[in-house]
Amino acid sequence: FEAYDDFLMQVYTTGDIRRAKATGKVGICLGWQNTSGIEDRLGYLELFRELGVGIMQLTYNTQNFVGSGCFESDDGGLSDFGKEVVWEMNRLGILCDLSHVGPRTSRDVIQHSRKPVAYSHVLPSGLKDHPRNKTDDELKFIVDHGGFVGVTMFAPFLKGGADSTTDDFVEAIEYVIHLVGEDRVGFGTDFTQGYGPDFFDWITRDKGTQRKLVEIGDVYNPKGLETLGDYANLTQALVRAGWEESRIRKFLGENWLTLLKEVWGN
Repeated sequence: FEAYDDFLMQVYTTGDIRRAKATGKVGICLGWQNTSGIEDRLGYLELFRELGVGIMQLTYNTQNFVGSGCFESDDGGLSDFGKEVVWEMNRLGILCDLSHVGPRTSRDVIQHSRKPVAYSHVLPSGLKDHPRNKTDDELKFIVDHGGFVGVTMFAPFLKGGADSTTDDFVEAIEYVIHLVGEDRVGFGTDFTQGYGPDFFDWITRDKGTQRKLVEIGDVYNPKGLETLGDYANLTQALVRAGWEESRIRKFLGENWLTLLKEVWGN
């Protein structure tokens, strides 16, 4: 951050996010996609929060000390240690992410958390049946309990797969908003620009190197959203779909700020 502080800044608070936007910088909030980094040491959570980690996914695809992932054959739910992890994350202001988490473990987290939790990057299984996608009931359940849904544009989980377009992504966004309303839904990119076959092989294996969990085929970002510089195309697609400016602003960032303020406290 120091080497590139002319255009990057680390984000600890929602105020930092607004300052980054106001000064034309890229604000970066550190996050994990697994709690395996704390091993079985609850105290490590406070250390990493002090370093700026503001979001942690409870599990990544398979089993850890906390609970089960979405590709685990037997979802045993949130462990007793996992409950302590959730409550400590609540205390410290770390957002609980459930994107790759199994359905039973996710439900347990939603019910035990004292602060809102999120599916930060998911798609609806109502448009494509896939273990990484969430059912209508799961999407409704998290929002009914004050939670949040970030809709991803990761093409293998979209209805059109590798042939998906920006308009297909908009269809998925509107599907979720129709289910849960427009106030608890946001842009959850799961952006993979610049990653090659080795990376995609790693993310589809248990612990990165073990059994193959899923075949996702060739990975291409939706047509019209191939690079970070194409984000304006999404705004244009939302305008074409008839969205009002207030809804566009909510989806592209304001809803996230509301959620993060509820969890981070600032």
